Amino acid sequence: MHLPFRRTHSLRRLAIGALAATVTAVALAGCGSTGGGSADGVTKITLSMQNADVKTADPATWAIVQAFQKANPDIEVEVSGEAVADHLQKLSIAAQSDTLPDVFWIYKANAEEMFSAGKIMDLTSTLDDLGLTEKFPASTVSNFSQEDKVFGVPYQGLLTGLWVNEKILSDNGLEKPTTFDELLTVAKTLNAKGIPTISNGANQSAFSVWSFLTDLDRFGYSDKIEGILDGSESFNNPDFLTLYEHIAELRDAGAFASNVSTQTYQQAVDQFTSGKAAMLDSGVWASSAIQESSIASDVSFWQGPQFADGVGEQNIIMNVASAPLAVSAKVSGDQTKLAAVTKFIDFYYSDAAQQILVDNGQPPVTTYTPTIDATTQSALKSALDAAAAPGVTSPESQPDLLVSTPVANAMYDSIYGVIQNQLTPEEALDLVQKAIDAE
Repeated sequence: MHLPFRRTHSLRRLAIGALAATVTAVALAGCGSTGGGSADGVTKITLSMQNADVKTADPATWAIVQAFQKANPDIEVEVSGEAVADHLQKLSIAAQSDTLPDVFWIYKANAEEMFSAGKIMDLTSTLDDLGLTEKFPASTVSNFSQEDKVFGVPYQGLLTGLWVNEKILSDNGLEKPTTFDELLTVAKTLNAKGIPTISNGANQSAFSVWSFLTDLDRFGYSDKIEGILDGSESFNNPDFLTLYEHIAELRDAGAFASNVSTQTYQQAVDQFTSGKAAMLDSGVWASSAIQESSIASDVSFWQGPQFADGVGEQNIIMNVASAPLAVSAKVSGDQTKLAAVTKFIDFYYSDAAQQILVDNGQPPVTTYTPTIDATTQSALKSALDAAAAPGVTSPESQPDLLVSTPVANAMYDSIYGVIQNQLTPEEALDLVQKAIDAE
């Protein structure tokens, strides 16, 4: 899930080896690869993720690993992780000492740097040999490629938007909005009755602004970001300012819960699933919690508002590959381990494993057409149907995945800064630009 994601973005600790005398060295050793074979004939590979407790926080990945080990008893996958910020820092240090895990979750921007430095394995021939290249959407392959060389494979799908409790809307004489102006009307109406429109949680989860990241693409982000990063354009531009002013309009209309500053993302989910908010800013990973709640039959998925003053395509939904899984370059020098990692990749993107993703509330990341129970998986089906609706398109990547971690964090803080009335729209944009300038 993208809670992952820092965004986690949200953002675990590997204990694989102990090779050094200092605390730092121990941490580095823990992050690194172990030998390919073992005395009992079992090959061990390490998988490092962006969750401190992968079993409970990322049941889809955990289930795939368990199924893989059952099908390959001669391969053991050592799974570990930590919160996103700690995870990325550890990977950065490990890359410098050539002690990267065998397979690991990483932000695209970090992966590109490591790939350029020769720390990450080129997966192009591996994917071609396995027949996987054609199983990925072309945008996924290009998004994780550098000069026609593939440096990563999709961890999970990132399908985000707003979950909507349609019963709350109908009970208050409202319909599911399409445009921003309609959303603003919903917010004003519900606020007058003490009902939050959009449930968000800024506390320890500043990454949880997925729907607003999509809104950036409704104001030309995909076309602007290259120029913003090379200095020819500024993040503080008239189009983005218009969007941030709209966020301020929502705030002033009472769209957000009064405790948005103090509640976490999980508490925001609880607020929605208990029927106390009309919408939840999240993604498909929330479908399981919604499905298990009493409001499941009332919930649908919405791609977010279209803006009359937006820039470019408005009928979009964020349906992209999440941050990639990468493979340490050292794996290519160990034939036993390489064979094991290749088997793991082959299994992860098999139809069977993609169905495991779906069974755990995640969309497939390949072209596989999943089996979905319209009754027991109605929430997930709603999200997948929204993504497949006629005329709907998707950007190639979520905005925060195209920048460094500090810049991404500044983006989250800028949005929540306006939501919490701590920053003016102009100050919020300047906050992000300063993070870009610092690099």
